[in-house]
This record gives sequence, structure tokens and C-alpha cells, in this order.
Amino acid sequence: MTDEHTPLPVTTSTTPSPRPHIIRRGSGAPVLLLHGWGASGDLFARTMDGLEGDFDLIAPDFPGFGATEPPPAAWAVSDYMDWAIALLDELGIQRASVIGHSFGGRVAIKLAALHPERVEKVVLTDAAGIRPRRTLGYHLRVRAFKATRWLSRAPLAPAPLRAWAAARVASQGSADYKAASGAVRGSFVRVVNEDLRGYLPRIQAPTLLIWGDRDEDTPLADARLMERLIPDAGLVVFEGAGHYAYIEQAARFNVIVRTFLHG
Repeated sequence: MTDEHTPLPVTTSTTPSPRPHIIRRGSGAPVLLLHGWGASGDLFARTMDGLEGDFDLIAPDFPGFGATEPPPAAWAVSDYMDWAIALLDELGIQRASVIGHSFGGRVAIKLAALHPERVEKVVLTDAAGIRPRRTLGYHLRVRAFKATRWLSRAPLAPAPLRAWAAARVASQGSADYKAASGAVRGSFVRVVNEDLRGYLPRIQAPTLLIWGDRDEDTPLADARLMERLIPDAGLVVFEGAGHYAYIEQAARFNVIVRTFLHG
């Protein structure tokens, strides 16, 4: 098991950068666990408790989260995917199953679609990747936000007006956006604006979707769309669970995932 407070040593030419902090437990067929935005590999603790007797479980902290340093610039989903591939290469793993939650589901989708030779099976749980249809009201709000942000930085605007605009900007945006800064904030903007539905039909690996029927962040409608678009996919709905179904009903999740991965 890798010390959960120590990054991996630099050992190969395929070293992922930034250096990954990982938690690794168990033995058997390799399974890569990819966490959601703003979280860390620690959130897979109960998943690991249930699966470590059957699988080699690898839970990295994405760059900018947990104990892994932020990326050097604003990354897109493909950059996180490349980083995950470099991690597998460094560990000497050619092919693995992937479990992705929320943002980690975005990375899992692209990894499975663009590098099918690296992915054995996929589990998407309350995964992101389907961008909501943008209404006229949404576009008007975006325009207003950009205008207010410009005003907050305008050197010729009166100081009280700039201060008002800056306060308005600070009060807007999602909790994830406001919690981020620097390259991580730029990455968030790039990530959430990418719609991955076009990649779903390219996924060749058997795919299991596990969703909470009360998920308000990635609604159940997203799961049903993924089930239709992924060629070999099945959906299991956890009644009464929200966006963290894999934690809220951990025992049930572990039994279903173990059965699926064993085939």
C-alpha cells in the first residue's frame, strides 16, 4: 500500500506531472478510482473497504485536490485523462477497470472512448459529462456576469462602482467555482463547458451506471441518456440516494460493482 501522505517517487520517463498522491490497497485485477471535483481519493475509503479483497485499488488525488499539486495551467478533461494514463504507465498497468464519480466520470468517459485498449470495464456513478441545454436566460446571465466582471476591473470606473461590481462577481457562480482559484478555477471553466455525449457511443468496454434517483447535480436523466448512447451499458438506480450514491449506500454499491467487475 502506498503511504497516503507520500507522493509516488519519480521512477520512469512516463512520470505524471504534477506528481500524484495515491492511496493503493488490495491485490488482484487493477481498478482505477477517479474522484469528483473538489474531493480526493479519500472519499473512496468505503469502496476500498468492500473491494480490496478482490482487486488492486488505486485512488489518486487529481491535480489541485487532496495532496496533489495544482496543474501548471488551466486543464481540459483530456489533460486529466493524459495524466491518468501517465499514472497507469508509471505503475506498469497496461489495462484496468475504471470507477468514476462525478468529474471522475468525465475522465473515465474520455479514457474509455479514446483509449479502449487501456480500459477493461467502466463504472460511472453519478457521473458528469452531459452539459445541460442552454436557454436564452442562461446566455443573458452569462453576458451580465461578464459585463459586471469587466466593470470590476475597469481602471477608469469610479472606485465605489468597481467595489460594487466586484462584490456582485464574488457572489455569483457555483460553489465549486468560488472555492477554486488560479489554474484550478480555469480548469473548472474548461471542464464544465465540455459536453461529452459525443464520446459515449465510442466506449467499447462494458459499462455499469449506478445513480441516485435524488441526484440534483447530475440528474437521473443524464444516466438514462448515457445508458442509451453507450453500446454495452446497464443502469442501476439507488432509490433515496443523491449525488454520492456510492457512499450513501456503500454496501449495496460494493456488492454490485464486485459482481460486475468479476463478470
